[in-house]
Amino acid sequence: MISHFARLDGRRFHYLEWGRADAPVMLLLHGFPEYSGAWAELAPLLAAHYRVIAPDQRGYGQSWAPPEVAAYGASQLVEDMCALLDRLAPGQAVTVMGHDWGAAVAYALAIRHPDRVARLIVANGVHPAPFQRALAAGGAQSAASQYIEALRAPGSEDRLAADDFAGLMRLFSAHMDLSWMTPPKRAAYKAEWARPGRLRGMVNWYRASPLRVAEPGQPITDLPAMPADKLRVAMPHLLIWGDGDTALLPESIEGLEDYAPRLTVRHIPDADHWICHQQPRKLAALIHDWIAHEAPTEY
Repeated sequence: MISHFARLDGRRFHYLEWGRADAPVMLLLHGFPEYSGAWAELAPLLAAHYRVIAPDQRGYGQSWAPPEVAAYGASQLVEDMCALLDRLAPGQAVTVMGHDWGAAVAYALAIRHPDRVARLIVANGVHPAPFQRALAAGGAQSAASQYIEALRAPGSEDRLAADDFAGLMRLFSAHMDLSWMTPPKRAAYKAEWARPGRLRGMVNWYRASPLRVAEPGQPITDLPAMPADKLRVAMPHLLIWGDGDTALLPESIEGLEDYAPRLTVRHIPDADHWICHQQPRKLAALIHDWIAHEAPTEY
């Protein structure tokens, strides 16, 4: 693993790299409340065939973290990754993988810049249309996502940081298995969260998002149209789902096939939202098998 810094449009970004410099690029996008080190278990298992790139996204880790909410719109987050790809894989379409919020950026990149994405892989992440419908329905996903409104509230970053990040650790666990988080890993996460302005940057992703969350039992009925032709994932798409997820429920991916005509879904029963840490070998095996089927001559 090699740590790098790059200036993208004059802004400092940090990324980790595994594998040969001349191998095809695979871009790994982390979610909340993680950072590039979230891929430390999985990336080495992919690096035999890929140049694996894992950035700290805007607001996270050692990358640029502007304080303004308006700096965290989807367009800016996607353009960060386009600028990184311009630097590392100019003129190439690459394999993109996202988890949690990283999946949101991966989907947006695939939808807005399909020429940059050869394949899309998502692990326990959601396409904006099925997720927004589930959030608005007033059912189980709406109930599970009430924390979004808490994170959007003023001062949430201070509450998360209090008592040595006790609130953020509670949110991280959310009734899921954190046995993978050893004391050294916990210390590494806290060191990243403690960087000046980072917690504000992290929660600003939620504040900037247009997603609407219904109160349980009070569905939102005036959602805008979300046409499949405007939100289509045209390239081959693999969704790997840890069935024990309590943050993202199965209803949040219902209807995904309407937006992703080349979709393959694989389930891992003994994993939850933190699938990339809990089952990296199973995840890597599914990814290698799927890619070999989609493009057997690439490597």
